[in-house]
Amino acid sequence: MKNMIITISREFGSGGRTIGKQIANTLGIPCYDEEIINKIAHESGLDTNYIKETSEVSEHNWLLNAFSNHLYHGNNVQDYVWLIQCDIITKVANEGSCVIVGRCADYVLKDRSNVLKVFIHADIDFRAKRIVEVYGETDEKPLKRVKEKDKKRAAYYRYYTENDFGEIHNYDIALNSGNIGIDKCVDIIVDLYKHLNG
Repeated sequence: MKNMIITISREFGSGGRTIGKQIANTLGIPCYDEEIINKIAHESGLDTNYIKETSEVSEHNWLLNAFSNHLYHGNNVQDYVWLIQCDIITKVANEGSCVIVGRCADYVLKDRSNVLKVFIHADIDFRAKRIVEVYGETDEKPLKRVKEKDKKRAAYYRYYTENDFGEIHNYDIALNSGNIGIDKCVDIIVDLYKHLNG
């Protein structure tokens, strides 16, 4: 089989991370999610929690740009993390077949022919219910949590890729996990991977 990369972009709470891990387990290939955060932290020397909080949500606004620490030709810390993230995604993609969850990997690897770009989405009520089940209760209402996370994730994607998050033309396939179900999404993507890799 040839090397093939599956990138999983996802709306918050849609189960994209779970789907990515199950696909990797089924196919016997690595899944990079938290692992990329750890690699970024190792290479940058920055705190893992900071990377986790900023590696998919945009904090670019006038206040941050005015007061953040600037590194390397005027880039702020988040821009520095982005450059390391792109380098790590490229490296793991070069190493062989794998699943990469989030981190704009679909954009970073957009010029490669061996990438299956997937977008997972679902109805907001399904996602709000699921984040309570998966992440637990917080002081913030579930619907608000979903909307805020989606907004930040979309802003981050737009800032670094100049594309719209969730725009169907950026992906090979989009699946509604709320209607189809998590396990069926896994089956569909695995079958497609095998078909493309056959």
